[in-house]
Amino acid sequence: MSESAKSSRASGLLLHITSLPSAYGIGDLGPEAYRFADFMAASKQKLWQVLPLVPTGYGYSPYAAPSTYAGNAMLISPDRLLEDGWLTTDDVGVLPSFPVDSVAFADVSAYKEDLLIRAWKRFSSHASPAERKAFDTYCETHADWLEDWALFETIKQDHDEKEWMTWRADLRDREPSALIAYQAENADQIAMRKFWQFLFEQQWMDLKSYCNERGIRIFGDLPIYVAQDSADVWANRHLFTLKEDGYPTTIAGVPPDYFSETGQRWGNPLYKWDSMRATGYAWWTSRMARILELVDLVRLDHFRGFEAYWEVPASEETAIHGQWREGPGADLFDKLEKNLGDVPLIAENLGVITEGVTKLMDRFGFPGMAILQFAFDSDESNEFLPHNYREALVAYTGTHDNDTLKGWWSDTASTQNAEQIARAKAYCTEYLGLESGHEAEQLSWKAIESLMHSVARYVVTPVQDLLGLGAYARMNTPGTTNGNWGWRLAPGALDAGVGARLATLTEASDR
Repeated sequence: MSESAKSSRASGLLLHITSLPSAYGIGDLGPEAYRFADFMAASKQKLWQVLPLVPTGYGYSPYAAPSTYAGNAMLISPDRLLEDGWLTTDDVGVLPSFPVDSVAFADVSAYKEDLLIRAWKRFSSHASPAERKAFDTYCETHADWLEDWALFETIKQDHDEKEWMTWRADLRDREPSALIAYQAENADQIAMRKFWQFLFEQQWMDLKSYCNERGIRIFGDLPIYVAQDSADVWANRHLFTLKEDGYPTTIAGVPPDYFSETGQRWGNPLYKWDSMRATGYAWWTSRMARILELVDLVRLDHFRGFEAYWEVPASEETAIHGQWREGPGADLFDKLEKNLGDVPLIAENLGVITEGVTKLMDRFGFPGMAILQFAFDSDESNEFLPHNYREALVAYTGTHDNDTLKGWWSDTASTQNAEQIARAKAYCTEYLGLESGHEAEQLSWKAIESLMHSVARYVVTPVQDLLGLGAYARMNTPGTTNGNWGWRLAPGALDAGVGARLATLTEASDR
């Protein structure tokens, strides 16, 4: 049985690091992260759920990362770099007028990369022997992924950020002599990218320790697949369904369903599970060990893909013409437990879930998920209604992929007609005990209260719902590439009054 299955009742908040307030245009691992941890401790919360901490990919999505191992250097705190002496106030200069309520990703990236380059130059010229030794030790400890990541990023910049499949052939194909020559010619740039990972690791682990000391566990997120244009695929081509030129032969997705007539064509290359099995799942063991260095509990995205996955020919423009393939199932998780011990996983089991998936979860004691927003479109038998919950569950008002509760209430949902929407709202009003004329203002706290008093082991509330924010605060709209991931929390929004109310509810519900 996993650690997650043995843990007691707890509640927490979902807030990605990028959403924290900061003077530098994006949330980071500086003072506001510690203030949020203090707020959580004061309000009796024990879980801080974050989105993947990896570098972002297409559309600035943390679910399309160029590495499943590396940390997002944009999360590094300039304030911490000032404290540590790697930046000066002259380096920071006059701050650009970044938006307060959202992340202007392109502007932030340009500004912060300049700061990180300055930090590397100061480290190179001023670091003490002890500081250099600490950096060298970090590089040696993480060499199994860090070498490939730093090399990948440096080559990618040289190729105008184009996909690795389009690189110069000898570098694309990792010819040893070409890589050795390139590393020698670009040693400083490669070392700089390793240094940024060193900084991220220091700052993140300091924050994690601060949280853990206050009884707060970090709840991380691991997508099932990795991006085609990633160091992971480039360095491990034998583990993915690729052609000789590096392009995929088959890709991941999901079949047509109620929400999409053509299914979803995700585009990630699929795993060669036979090759993975032949190595004792060494790559997956390494990947899981890495995230467990950074977090205490892991949400494993698209869990059903481990039991059976939808295989789509890469030549297809939609996911219609795919087929189900058998996944690794219990064999993978047996090996992970053998190699790593109890693995504290939460299975993302949303959507159409088969009996096989349920049996796999039950065998290893992995809790699933329930989303309250999905509870009101049928009747009292709906599995997402709190009275139908089981104990092995993480209950949410919504996730990063949902609208906020207030946005959900106000929106004319695209998949429902006016009659269906009215019926769902009426049922929601009755179920949660909302007062006529005050539904929208009461919805968030009534919803949170219903989850907190349920039997679900864990309850996680997006900060947007805790504050009753509207659709403008939505984090992501699946199937779209623009306008996502950028929402930021207003400074001071999580005040003592909100914290006291949450603490009272938490204690009353024995969490």
